Amino acid sequence: MAEKTIRKGGSFLLEDIPAGEVFTPEDFGDEHRMIVKTTERFIKNEVEPKIDVLEHKEEDIEGAFEANRQLMLKAGELGLLGVDIEEQYGGSELDSIASLLICEHSALSGSFGLTMNDHTGIGSMPLVFFGNKAQKEKYLPAMARGEKIGAYALTEPESGTDAMSIKATAVLSPDGKYYKLDGTKQYVTNGGFADVIFTYARVDDKMTAFIVEKDFEGVSTGTEEKKMGIRGSSTCSIFLDGAKVPAENAVFEIGRGHVVAFNVLNLGRFKLAAGAVGVAKLAIETSVGYAKERVQFGKPICQFGMIKHKIAEMATKTYMAESMVYRTGGLIDAIFATVDRSAEEAGREFSKSIGEYATECSVNKVYCTEILGYVSDEAVQIYGGYGYCEEYPVERIYRDNRIFRIFEGTNEINRVLITGMLLRSALKGGVPLFAEAEKVKGEFPSLEPLAPAADDGPLGYQRRLVSRAKKIYLFLCGSAAQKYGTAIEQEQEVLGLLSDMTQEIYAMESGLLRALKAIDTVGEQQSKTKIDMVQLYVNDAVSRVAGYARQLLAAIETGDALDSQLAMLNKASQFTPLNTVQLRRAVADEIIEVGRFTC
Repeated sequence: MAEKTIRKGGSFLLEDIPAGEVFTPEDFGDEHRMIVKTTERFIKNEVEPKIDVLEHKEEDIEGAFEANRQLMLKAGELGLLGVDIEEQYGGSELDSIASLLICEHSALSGSFGLTMNDHTGIGSMPLVFFGNKAQKEKYLPAMARGEKIGAYALTEPESGTDAMSIKATAVLSPDGKYYKLDGTKQYVTNGGFADVIFTYARVDDKMTAFIVEKDFEGVSTGTEEKKMGIRGSSTCSIFLDGAKVPAENAVFEIGRGHVVAFNVLNLGRFKLAAGAVGVAKLAIETSVGYAKERVQFGKPICQFGMIKHKIAEMATKTYMAESMVYRTGGLIDAIFATVDRSAEEAGREFSKSIGEYATECSVNKVYCTEILGYVSDEAVQIYGGYGYCEEYPVERIYRDNRIFRIFEGTNEINRVLITGMLLRSALKGGVPLFAEAEKVKGEFPSLEPLAPAADDGPLGYQRRLVSRAKKIYLFLCGSAAQKYGTAIEQEQEVLGLLSDMTQEIYAMESGLLRALKAIDTVGEQQSKTKIDMVQLYVNDAVSRVAGYARQLLAAIETGDALDSQLAMLNKASQFTPLNTVQLRRAVADEIIEVGRFTC
């Protein structure tokens, strides 16, 4: 088991991390493996037989809602809904890794995975991390058992990505016993059958979180949305028309609802990334299975080079996504272990802990959901015309995954947040981003092209390439900050390019460290597929980082200054490319032989 080391959020951009420090899927313990088996059996035996009922809910919406409720009760019996909940409130209070594993493996069921993960994620986390003892005692035991279903209602018709612009209001009654809430919440997952709704309204113009029960006076629901995908989940509006909410149902602190909302969204983004990894693995397994059976020109299409290219890319990118998810899970688990959940200040401490890795949460969300988009698209392509037909699994995977890039803040706003949060953290005394950038600025003119060396050892060259990518990032980040100052927050294209560099660095390093740790543990031969994937990915990702850097320089500089800095960048980013055709064939052959994602 990796030692639980607490590092500053974003510090991966500034320093080389020891391989033995990171948590990887190879570190799963017996309890984790048991959770996986329980979740898989539940999905196979309980959920899959009801998928048609859920997916075609427009034919019998009440029947679909009842099926969801029965499945949630079963999930509660199995302990799948209470992993994040303290034992005294009916949960099992396992670690963050167990929670991620449930998200990953339940996501394979499509719409029901969303129903379940919304309930255990943003549909209960406001209470788990920010609720007081009385609130937890009242609601959490029934939520852990699946008797009460949770939902999260933040978005409004005129307030989506800009969550702070919500218009819903909450006015305290003259006797101080309840608040009257007025407003409309939109796109509420689980909204049609949820019992407990976490929502947000303005108290004296200050955003505040509330627990609203569906049966409260003045609460009603709209019609079900007709969606492109995740059709078996409930999505509707919630109307608050003078809704009477007991004063004791205000969560955390009056006027501090944004703290609850944003931290819950951070964790929601992270858990969504785990779900994306699970679905990507499913897409790989089903498309590889099809490619082994589909015969054209006298042989299975999996034997053709272009199909091998697809399979290798799908598997390699999923490996990087999985590596970063569980690496981040280890970081969050370590920092959560420092919080005394029984203390009155637990909510504030959780806020600090979650906020520490807000950048990593957004990186995971953007990267993993876009990898799923890529993998599901390629899966349809491998199936050809069959992939476009409803009777084949990749059609639903393709439709369902599209929302992942919109959920929990669009990937566009998350790109802005990734860099914006890093810069704000640096200004507030967090990671010494600007000091390191200034140091690299002095080194950059003397950086020479990187070439393999005789003493590199396994993946030593790739480690040096990742370190070089960090220097390129720091140089460009410092240049952009110097160019725009505080106005950089208005330069979204610049922030987006820096964000894309950040994602590539975190992905490269996460896969690299996982492979290096495996080499130390089981040896080079047993780690061959991991090594091949890392060599393949780093080879291509370093080129992408250099491409983003060129775009940034062209936006920041002009004339002689641009020419000079481009020359330095070209020299610093030059490396010896590998035979990626051979690497992809090796990766694909391994995946095809096993018949599923493996590393």
